[in-house]
Amino acid sequence: MSFKKREGTIEKALTQEEQLLKIYEVRHMIGPIADKLPAICSEESIARYLRARNWNTKKAGKMLKETIKWRMEYKPEKIRWENIAPEGETGKIYRANYFDKCGRTVLIMRPGFQNTSAVNGQIMYLVYCMENAILNLNSDQEQMVWLIDFQRWSSSSISLKVTRETARVLQNHYPERLGLGILYNPPKIFESFWTMVKPFLEPKTYKKMKFVYSDNPQSQKTMEDLFHMDKLESAFGGKNSCGFDYQAFAQRMREDDKKMSSFIDSGCSPSVISELQQSDALASDHCSEVSDEGGCSSCDEAASSNLDIVDEKIQGQPIDSKDVANGNTTLPKEMQMSEPA
Repeated sequence: MSFKKREGTIEKALTQEEQLLKIYEVRHMIGPIADKLPAICSEESIARYLRARNWNTKKAGKMLKETIKWRMEYKPEKIRWENIAPEGETGKIYRANYFDKCGRTVLIMRPGFQNTSAVNGQIMYLVYCMENAILNLNSDQEQMVWLIDFQRWSSSSISLKVTRETARVLQNHYPERLGLGILYNPPKIFESFWTMVKPFLEPKTYKKMKFVYSDNPQSQKTMEDLFHMDKLESAFGGKNSCGFDYQAFAQRMREDDKKMSSFIDSGCSPSVISELQQSDALASDHCSEVSDEGGCSSCDEAASSNLDIVDEKIQGQPIDSKDVANGNTTLPKEMQMSEPA
């Protein structure tokens, strides 16, 4: 097994077989409830938790169990626009009606447009927007882009309590959903705040955040590389002069709420649909993920059919991740997969 240095930590370069075994091990740790929560316990979802914890099965399993408990208590998929409409009036967070060039959902955040003071309401709105962004992911994507606009932002916009809770929810319950975060035109004073925020962020999350300035040609090239400029709002250097329209956004959210309710009534959830779409895309042996520079690079993930084979062949057999790490685990011939080219 090889190892490579990445983002300040040692990240294991696992084979597809080793990844599948670790996914199966985490699923086994979760127990029977995994069958009742197909979205959060799908192979794609478990792989995200494993990546977030550097493929440590114990840490990933603990993280996933905590998310299952949170989702059962908080019920994020049942939040509706009517529950949080006042929070969205100023457009402090909203899903753009376009994707980036990689096909990723774009979530726009404008902390300077904060219009409420209750932390619970602000976090509920954030969760609602995250669930909606996941609902609208393209079939070959599982990550999104955050465009953080600093218009009207000042030191009075700072709330360490909200920041800490925001980081906790996003990192603990939506791991590996962020592909890239653009901090657009942050004021000088934000640098001090960013220093205070850093301890709340996972190193991998911190590395995905990029500072972009409108008066810097190289920064603008970053935006041109990432977005279709005719669709990008003028506030971010694009050619689209249409700003946030509360009524139009509210209508889009109500329509998505109907879609969400339809999924739940059918026994699914938006995450289930997203995972199924991703499985279809994985079957073609192609998906996209963000590089440290914010671009897209191809990657390979195990298809769901391969996990089914693992389930059939290893039922009742204990899996020791130490054996996997030491290369002592040998899969039956029909389970073995060739290394990606």
